[in-house]
Amino acid sequence: MELIPNHALIGLGSGRASRAFIRALGERVRRGALRVRGIPTSEETAGLAREVEIPLATLANGAVIDVTVDGADEVDPDLNLIKGYGRAMVREKIIAACSRRFLILVGKEKLVPRLGTRGRLPVEVTPFALCICQRWLEQLGCHPAVWAQNGQPLITDNGNNILDCAVEPIPDPRKLESELRAIPGVVGTGLFLGMTDVVLVGNGDGLQLIDERKR
Repeated sequence: MELIPNHALIGLGSGRASRAFIRALGERVRRGALRVRGIPTSEETAGLAREVEIPLATLANGAVIDVTVDGADEVDPDLNLIKGYGRAMVREKIIAACSRRFLILVGKEKLVPRLGTRGRLPVEVTPFALCICQRWLEQLGCHPAVWAQNGQPLITDNGNNILDCAVEPIPDPRKLESELRAIPGVVGTGLFLGMTDVVLVGNGDGLQLIDERKR
């Protein structure tokens, strides 16, 4: 909360860490300790923000977000990320790109020596191209599996499908990102490269701050 300026426009991430932050932020807003507006990265986040009485805004008129607070599924030593296990990575990446500061909250188990260590990289694709994207991703060695329930593909807030790619630790994330984005029908990937400003790591007793600009 010390990193959140008053009267700020805040990007509100998705996932467990983000929900905890949003509830804490809402408590400050209700007490009048902070006046902020939030831009949510998912419909679930929007619902929680309304529940805790955080006023919401949109990206209309080229809004610049002061700080976005979000979680991550992997963080490498250069503060590159894999996100998307919560299925909101496309909106999360848009919000992060519109932010002056991108702040990540994780547990220490999310710190990895190399992206892909946990073996999973989500890729969002348009339903029209689902089958062809599966084929091309397989050719890249990504071994995609459709995000589904009871045998039926599930849909993101954007109306798209998710392919969970089984990956090994990625030797060149930027090359892979370029190859994935070159596939027609791919809307976005879970690779967040060179976007993070600050990572706060929960260690059980408190938080360790890692600031990339001081590295």
